Amino acid sequence: MIFLATFLIMLFSVAPLVAQTPAPQQTGTIALTGATIHTLSGSSIENGTIVFEDGVITAVGASVDVPAGARVENISGKHVYPGLIDAWSQIGITEIGAVNMTSDVNEQGPVNPNARADRAFHPESRHIGVARSAGIVVAVTSPGGGLVSGQSAAMMLEGWTWQEMTLKAGTGMMVNWPNPNNARTYGTQLETLRETFANARAYKTAQEAMEAGNGEFHNVDSRWEAMIPVFNGEMPVVVSANDVRQIQDAITWSKEEEIRLIILGGRDSHLVTEHLKSNDIPVLVTSVQSAPSRWWEPYYAWYELPLKLHEAGVTFAIAGTSSAAYANRLPFEAGTAAAFGLPAEEALKSVSLYAAQIMGIDDRIGSIEVGKDASFIITDGNPIEYRTRVDQVYIQGRKSDMNDAHRRAYERYSEKLNQRQN
Repeated sequence: MIFLATFLIMLFSVAPLVAQTPAPQQTGTIALTGATIHTLSGSSIENGTIVFEDGVITAVGASVDVPAGARVENISGKHVYPGLIDAWSQIGITEIGAVNMTSDVNEQGPVNPNARADRAFHPESRHIGVARSAGIVVAVTSPGGGLVSGQSAAMMLEGWTWQEMTLKAGTGMMVNWPNPNNARTYGTQLETLRETFANARAYKTAQEAMEAGNGEFHNVDSRWEAMIPVFNGEMPVVVSANDVRQIQDAITWSKEEEIRLIILGGRDSHLVTEHLKSNDIPVLVTSVQSAPSRWWEPYYAWYELPLKLHEAGVTFAIAGTSSAAYANRLPFEAGTAAAFGLPAEEALKSVSLYAAQIMGIDDRIGSIEVGKDASFIITDGNPIEYRTRVDQVYIQGRKSDMNDAHRRAYERYSEKLNQRQN
């Protein structure tokens, strides 16, 4: 108890020092001029202007009339890109891997469809600023563990509270597909999964009957209530599956259940591209920068996976790892895919526009267009290139603080080095 009390005192006393102060809401109209604007929904615009007001883009183009009274900033020589999207993340629900009490990723029990990542999101996580400085404006924070883990949520990496930072709740129902290599448990776990969906579907039917006055009263069950959007087609099921049998079985199961499916992981997805295409199932590719999992595979097996999906015409996005601490590496996951054959434009879209489309948030972010959120980044080059620096991030018109924990540490120890040299 003494250790626990000491740790909590240290944790909450240090937190204000590492968490960045959220930027204020945009006030007035802002116009950025002179940059190359990469819309990703069309051609790039040289010497372009982007105007935004109340957090929304109101004009973009090469010859834009700047409204009277707008604050004008000349950013000639810079590039403006849509903000990046981390389509599979644990940002906001885990802080320190070695300290269990700072992790809220896994719930107790195998079936927790009512667990909501947005409700558990911690807006003062130090990982937020680090990821944001890498160009990430939205993280799809996702619970894990068990069979049905709960609901992911698209969270903006700017704001004071989880309510303020939620771009869209319920972006996907997270399911961990059982391991087919464990013959003793595979069938049992599949039966549990089918039973879970059958119970939820029966609850939906009874609920509708009760509301129509054709059925008896029954109590609300938060687990099955949470799954109604899945059956209504409003929420996809995101299935973590890497093995070819897992992917094929998940596709068959989704057709039986008549639900929308997204494959997460997809190590063997290049082996079933026709199956994926014919059923219009997208893939969130994870860990491009990973070693092969089989001894006979070449070292670049994961590096080339996005290229193979692209050539096969499969809809995909690159999600990287779920690690909150390493979310800032997402641009380099896409960069690795580009280095191994994926066209650079496609690699960039895989962590922006395509991720937004797959997760159902492309009406708000993913490209630079009039009417969409003013959530973009200003850089000195392509953000998926290692040498590129992200100079500034705007999220819904808010100008983010770029002095994250990594940069503060760099400045601190640079000063230490300077003092010792002098």
